[in-house]
Amino acid sequence: MMSAVSETTDRTILDRLRREPTATVQSLADWLGVTATAVRQRLTRLMDQGLVERTAEAAGRGRPTHYYRITDLGRRSAGNNYNELAVALWEEIRSVRDPEVRQGLLQRIAVRVADLYRDQVTGDSADERLASLAQWMSDRDIPCEVGHDGETPVMAALACPYPDLAEQDRGVCAMEKMVFAELVGAGVKLSACRLDGADCCSFVPSGSIVATPQIPPETPLESA
Repeated sequence: MMSAVSETTDRTILDRLRREPTATVQSLADWLGVTATAVRQRLTRLMDQGLVERTAEAAGRGRPTHYYRITDLGRRSAGNNYNELAVALWEEIRSVRDPEVRQGLLQRIAVRVADLYRDQVTGDSADERLASLAQWMSDRDIPCEVGHDGETPVMAALACPYPDLAEQDRGVCAMEKMVFAELVGAGVKLSACRLDGADCCSFVPSGSIVATPQIPPETPLESA
């Protein structure tokens, strides 16, 4: 049975590979502060699970350099425990044809979900609550980190809680923003999206509470 330390390190490697397109054994060893042998063992395990892949790049007459990158399966490995249920529930929500009724239902769901976790997201300002939200999500194995674009805080979600669902119907992104706005106590803007080719989804606070994000009326799920 894999130890808790090994599980944590494997997840740490996956999170690192979500941030960087490629990495070498030595770069990961330097970053983790462990031996190259330990990193190779963990990368071998992750490759056996289909979470990481390796490529070789020739370097003159010497041995090729091996690079490691996270696979699509690896990217889907975080926050995906209830994916089938989420898809089924979302399909039922999208089957409501009246846009006002559907919008109201989504808003009520967002408030209900936020109410479950409201006391776990703390802070006196939207910026502080955004940082607290990022930590809360990371604690739930959905890796997030907060940086800054000038003076504006940016929360980068390195994995999607609903990867399959988001690729079928981008309306779920608007639903996610509703929940975040409730938890942060201010409007939240999706400033970059993985579905548009970005490395990760980025969220920034946009001031006071804004109008509820509108869900596109027609999606692949509705026409299926």
